[in-house]
Amino acid sequence: MPQKIMLLGSGELGKEFVIAAQRLGQHIIAVDSYNDAPAQQVADEREVINMLDGAELDRIVAKHRPDIIVPEIEAIRTERFYDYEQQGIRVVPSAKAANFTMNRKAIRDLAAKELGLRTAEYRYATSAAALHEAVQAVGMPCVVKPLMSSSGKGQSVIRTEADIDKAWAYAQSGKRGDQDEVIVEAFVSFHSEITLLTVTQQAGPTLFCLPIGHRQERGDYQESWQPAATNPADLATAQDMAGKITRALGGAGIWGVEFFLADDGVYFSELSPRPHDTGMVTLAGTQNLSEFELHARAVLGLPIAEISHERNGASAVILAHEEGSDPEFSGVEQVLSQPRADIRLFGKPIARPYRRMGVVLTYDSPGADVDAIKQRAIDLAALVIVKPAAKE
Repeated sequence: MPQKIMLLGSGELGKEFVIAAQRLGQHIIAVDSYNDAPAQQVADEREVINMLDGAELDRIVAKHRPDIIVPEIEAIRTERFYDYEQQGIRVVPSAKAANFTMNRKAIRDLAAKELGLRTAEYRYATSAAALHEAVQAVGMPCVVKPLMSSSGKGQSVIRTEADIDKAWAYAQSGKRGDQDEVIVEAFVSFHSEITLLTVTQQAGPTLFCLPIGHRQERGDYQESWQPAATNPADLATAQDMAGKITRALGGAGIWGVEFFLADDGVYFSELSPRPHDTGMVTLAGTQNLSEFELHARAVLGLPIAEISHERNGASAVILAHEEGSDPEFSGVEQVLSQPRADIRLFGKPIARPYRRMGVVLTYDSPGADVDAIKQRAIDLAALVIVKPAAKE
C-alpha cells in the first residue's frame, strides 16, 4: 500500500471502482479508447489507446509499470496478460480469468464441458451459412451473441428463418474485437434471471452477496433489485456453480455470475470477472459494502469481515434517446426531492440512443416490498431527460 493500478476500460463501473480504490489510498491510471471517459474524470492519470492493439498495451504498461492491472471491458488484447504476469504484474482476477471471460466461447466451454455446469444447449458459427446450420441444431427460438461484446450489443433472438441473416449482420455490427464467430444458444424457458455477485479473496473464503434480480431489453439491463426472490435450493445450486467456476479461473476480485432460474432448476448463463452493471443497485446501500468496495478490498488483499444485508433496493437506468455531445439532464431535482432516492450521472461526454447515461437508486427497510421499491426506481428514472447540447 499504496499500489499503482492500471484500469483498462474507464466506464461507469470503472469510475466507481476508482473512487473506492482511491479511498484506500491507491494511485489509478485510467485507460480507454476515448478521452474524458467516466473513470478518467476521477483517476490520477489517464491514457487513450486502442486496447485491441497489443503493441500499444505493451507501451503503456512499460511506461507506467503498474503493480496491478484491472480490466473493466471485453475489448482488450487479453492474451498479453500472461506476459504481464510473468513480469510480476498482478492481473485481476488473473490472466487466465480475464482471457477466458472476455470470450464467450472459452467461458462456455469451461463451464459446460470441463466443469459440467448446466447451460443452455449451444453451438458456434463463423459465417452466415454456418449460423443457419447452428440454428437448425439448437432449434428456434434461439439467441445469437458475438463471442466478444458488452451491454447487449450484437445480441438478437431468432424466431423465424428470415431472422437468421439479419442476426448474423447485427452480430458483426455489434461485436468487439476482430472475431467474427458467434455463439448460438437454445432458448431457456426461465421465470427469472439473477446475478450472484461472488467475491474471491487472496486469503479468505469465497463470499456471496444476496442475489440480484434484473430485467433486460436489447440485451442490456434496465432495472435491478436486491434481494431477488430465490428459493433456498436454487440459491445453493447457484452458489455451488459460482464457486466451481471462479475456483477454476483463479484470482481475487468480484465476479458477476449470471443464472437463469427455470421450473426445472438453475442454468449457468454468463460470467464477468469484475463489478457487474446490475450490481449498481448496491450503491443504494443494500449491503454494508458496495460491489466496488468489495472489489477494491479483494484486489488489494484487504480483509472482508462480512457482507451484510442492510436494506432492500433497486436501480433503474437513465437512457439517452438522441445522439450528440455535452448532454444535459432535466428532472434531477424531481428525483432528489423524493425520500429514499438517489441518482448517479456517469459523465459520458457523448450521448446516443439507448446509451446508459445514469442510474436512479431507491431503497427502503429490509422488510419492505422489493417490487414497490423497483417501481419507484422506474418511475423516477422516467422523469430524467437527457438532451445533448450539440448534435453530432
